[in-house]
Amino acid sequence: MNPIISDLLARIQHMESEKTHHHMPHTDIDKRLMDLEVKASFTEDWVEQLNQTIFQQQQQIDALIREMSQLRQQTPDGGSGGSTTLRDELPPHY
Repeated sequence: MNPIISDLLARIQHMESEKTHHHMPHTDIDKRLMDLEVKASFTEDWVEQLNQTIFQQQQQIDALIREMSQLRQQTPDGGSGGSTTLRDELPPHY
């Protein structure tokens, strides 16, 4: 097809769709579509917030694991060894 004719047909179709969009009142489908778009937008924001929270929590977990490892290395037996109970840690006068 001739490029000029193709361009002209495309412009006519665009004008027709513009005309129907501007003069057509919002139908129930339009309202439902808009509601879904709003919900999708809020859902995307909510998912992004959840992802950020999970990322921050994972960073905190990693930091706690590192701290635990450092504390285990600081104990006299290296964090392993004898199993101590609270009874073993009681002062002798109890």
